[in-house]
Amino acid sequence: MNKTIFKLLFTAVLVVSFQSFAQEDDNNSKSNIQTYTPSKLLNKGQWDVKFFNNLYTETKGTFNGVKSDKVRENYFTSTVDIFTGVSNNNRINVGLLLEYRSNTRNGKSALSVFNLGNDVNSRKGLSSFAPAIKIQPIENVGNFSIQSAFHIPLFKDEKNADDVFLDQTAYTFQNRFFYDYTLPSGDWQLFTELNTEYNFGEETSFSNNTFVLAPGVFMSYFPSDKSTILGFVQHYQRFGDFTQDFTALGFGGKYQLNENLNLEVLYSKFVRGEDTGLGQSFNIGLRALF
Repeated sequence: MNKTIFKLLFTAVLVVSFQSFAQEDDNNSKSNIQTYTPSKLLNKGQWDVKFFNNLYTETKGTFNGVKSDKVRENYFTSTVDIFTGVSNNNRINVGLLLEYRSNTRNGKSALSVFNLGNDVNSRKGLSSFAPAIKIQPIENVGNFSIQSAFHIPLFKDEKNADDVFLDQTAYTFQNRFFYDYTLPSGDWQLFTELNTEYNFGEETSFSNNTFVLAPGVFMSYFPSDKSTILGFVQHYQRFGDFTQDFTALGFGGKYQLNENLNLEVLYSKFVRGEDTGLGQSFNIGLRALF
């Protein structure tokens, strides 16, 4: 994926978004935001395409118990998740996850990642893909699901000749457990996630022979059937040959642009950690259901 293709993709997404805002949606059916949480599986033949972008920038770090300032580093991750329903009982979905990264360092501005450079302080590239399956394991519990994926790196070295990091080169077997509960009023919804990972295979990777547990709790309020405001807390704990952990707090919102397209905006701040950088994360995503 080169710079031209990447810019064209962003332009197309923005055009669709602005057009969707301008449309008057006369569809009075229940919002996809309320119905299709991450816990909910698709019906057979239905498609779910999510384009999600995360910009993380850090100017502090905590290592060996000491918190200090550091030169700014920036990490941009763009993912495309594609799922479809394949079973007659609507309890099995299959999909593909793609991940693209652009990182900068040595005090470059947070927005420098969008220059998509490859130089002594920048690096970019398609970093991994993952076949995935999502199941509803308990027939009568439609708001609980498990997503399993096997992430395969698409590059050779975590750091290039200029010592610029792109992503881990270890393989990752990932399982994510989703559960949501809507309060009787219908105005509030609790969503929980437990992400587990086993990283292995590449001896030179910092993440080789490590396990990850990452729980998250999200509380959403629906001011209308097509919008939600949410707050969340997430924790990340890595065990094994390399250990680290951090905790982030955040807030955001979602809006249903039209019958098929949803917009999501999130912000989070890394409030504590060990052997990790501490920064802020800015996120925007578009989800199409059809």
